[in-house]
Amino acid sequence: MGRLLVIAGSYGMAGAAALSAEAAMRSGCGYVYVATAACNAPQLTAAVPSAILRHSMQRNQTSLRWDDLPMLFDAMRVVDAVVIGPGLGDVADEWLGALLERLAAMPTVFDADALNALARRRELLALLTSCHIVTPHAGEAARLLGWGNDAERVNTARHSAISELCTATRAVAVLKGADTLVAQRGAPTVVNPTGNAGLAKAGSGDVLSGVIGALLARG
Repeated sequence: MGRLLVIAGSYGMAGAAALSAEAAMRSGCGYVYVATAACNAPQLTAAVPSAILRHSMQRNQTSLRWDDLPMLFDAMRVVDAVVIGPGLGDVADEWLGALLERLAAMPTVFDADALNALARRRELLALLTSCHIVTPHAGEAARLLGWGNDAERVNTARHSAISELCTATRAVAVLKGADTLVAQRGAPTVVNPTGNAGLAKAGSGDVLSGVIGALLARG
């Protein structure tokens, strides 16, 4: 059920895109499209054969670029939701603003490098809408709030931090960590006390982005 576009992966980070896409498939999404750098196509075809690939035209291209926006826009026309960020690298700064204009009414998960791009261009936070979800861990939340890399500041006042984040944006915020918090401006904060330290490893956030994206795509 539903169609999801995962915008993810740069050179050496095909695994992030694969984890997100595979998680979406296993969460019941009917079709998963993956937009990625061309260099990742062979790995993704092997890792997630059921995914539909959309990649940059330059065979040796190592990341998505401004020139790839038409390809992204075309893919967005046929999906119900979008995940953006896993393994993208630091290139999203170039084109994220233009993409956000097209995502205003599209259910979208912003994760990983998409969050880092938003942190470097904090004026874009105001463009996020109520159909968007941001999924930062403590370090990413600190950067989004303009607190540098002070993850400890977030972890010592998690409820206050997520409240500030919801003041800066209309998006739903999912603050990952021990007792994950879910909040949105004008709504009560929900605490998820489940999980354990085994989730604190590379790739678990990519999986979560795919799960949430699949649920958005399914409506």
